[in-house]
Amino acid sequence: MSDYDYIVIGAGSAGCVLANRLSENPAHSVLLLEAGKDDRSLFVRMPTALSIPMNTPRFNWGYWGEPEPGLDGRRMDCARGKVLGGSSAINGMVYVRGHAADFDQWVDAGATGWSYADCLPYFKRAERWMGGADVYRGGEGPVDTGNGNNMKNPLYTAFIAAGEEAGYGRTEDYNGYRQEGFGPMHMTVRRGERCSTDWAYLAPARKRPNLTVVTEAEVDKLILSGKQTTGVRYQRRGEMSEASARREVILSAGSIGSPAILQRSGIGPSQVLADAGVPVQHELPGVGENLQDHLEVYFQYRCKVPITVNGHLGWLAKLRIGVQWVLTKTGLGATNHFESCGFIRSRAGLASPDIQYHFLPAAIRYDGKAAFKGHGFQVHVGPNKPESRGTVRIAGPSAKDAPQILFNYLATEEDREDWRTCLKLTREILRQPALDGYRGDEIQPAVDLSDDEAVDTWVRDNVETAYHPSCSCKMGAADDDMAVVDPECRVRGLEGLRVVDSSIFPLIPNGNLNAPTIMVAERASDLIRGRAPQREEAPVWQATEWQSRQREGEPVRAVPAGPAT
Repeated sequence: MSDYDYIVIGAGSAGCVLANRLSENPAHSVLLLEAGKDDRSLFVRMPTALSIPMNTPRFNWGYWGEPEPGLDGRRMDCARGKVLGGSSAINGMVYVRGHAADFDQWVDAGATGWSYADCLPYFKRAERWMGGADVYRGGEGPVDTGNGNNMKNPLYTAFIAAGEEAGYGRTEDYNGYRQEGFGPMHMTVRRGERCSTDWAYLAPARKRPNLTVVTEAEVDKLILSGKQTTGVRYQRRGEMSEASARREVILSAGSIGSPAILQRSGIGPSQVLADAGVPVQHELPGVGENLQDHLEVYFQYRCKVPITVNGHLGWLAKLRIGVQWVLTKTGLGATNHFESCGFIRSRAGLASPDIQYHFLPAAIRYDGKAAFKGHGFQVHVGPNKPESRGTVRIAGPSAKDAPQILFNYLATEEDREDWRTCLKLTREILRQPALDGYRGDEIQPAVDLSDDEAVDTWVRDNVETAYHPSCSCKMGAADDDMAVVDPECRVRGLEGLRVVDSSIFPLIPNGNLNAPTIMVAERASDLIRGRAPQREEAPVWQATEWQSRQREGEPVRAVPAGPAT
């Protein structure tokens, strides 16, 4: 058995951060275990090829959810990275921190010390923003963030203008002073290549003699001695091995992997463990509960002007894009194509946004294929604050038993009403004059949005996951029986064990998850090392009439509920 000071399980968005920060002290030895292989692939590195690693078994755990009652029994894909860099190596590279209010809500949920002021220094520490450092942005961190090709396609700015014409404001930096409104979108790209946490954090640290990285190491379970976590058991290339931790084991296997490993180790709800044939070592009812995710739909329109990415999907065009990217790391290969966006409030009385837009100058599916012949554009949109809660539960004692994932989407009437509102507001935005020169027929949803039954049916049939599973090992106060970890990320009732990844979020943020996951790991690394946590106050914009108005102005054009042609 090999001995280390720290063992980190999972080399994903959080694990790579921890491996780097904990190994900064040469006196501490760190073992990083990753079930996948390295990410040395052209398709991982090329931003425009993002659909390929997401759909490649080498890089993806291949999880699927259980039949969803709220989606008429549909099963949802739950792609998770199985590779160095984890999901940061297969995601869409969108960089959204969330709204400041999200983290203040964490505090209200029992996560003391995780307010926006507590989190801001760690967002900044992680980041190398293209505009340089300021009160909100970091300028010297490991993760490069920018705007891709800086919205050269006029559709990007037309979408922003449409949002303004619909009565919403503009934001120059949604990760800064103001999230609400329409503006440019940010991505984790460095000099034209994907900037995963492997590239940003792990690669620079791998030369350190006190850091050991073991790939193809699938964790079987944690090793406990009473209430002390002493190590980990893992399988690699058919052989079982063990490693012991003198200080701590840190679980960073993500919102599916972390609760599954805890449960296989006998840590979790007693009935779940009994059903899976696992003896109870430490009853903790919240493990695998509180699962949250974002859903989204595509609004798709034909484009009257041949300027969309659909004109570059043929093999010859792809070859040209690929050659330019290989030689120069520029052009359409150097962007994820999500270069403009919006954040709005769905109703008056909400203090912060709860609907997010990703604009794409293409009509395309997640598998990278065109949605229809000809040119088109689309908007990805969905409510970001669902009430519904799901579960992650192991099906058996072996790591080879795929976990049972039930998101329980659209389980509440409020969630369903949020979708009705979301679709109406979106059609209104996309029918504003700024898009008149580009917008052709509405391909989808193409339904009468005044008919709630028709809307509900279309949503059930067409929603897709945004791939943001989170909150399944939530952080909370000592009197919260469903909290899995305390505000220092320590597993309740056990010694020498922490969870540090998106599973510990108490509530899902208003945005994509990569940025807050990296932040959580940065802050946790200080807590683990016994360093005084940092804190920075910064003002945050809020609509002056948010209690009485859903938006700042009135739309230029009122839009009928029926589909536009």
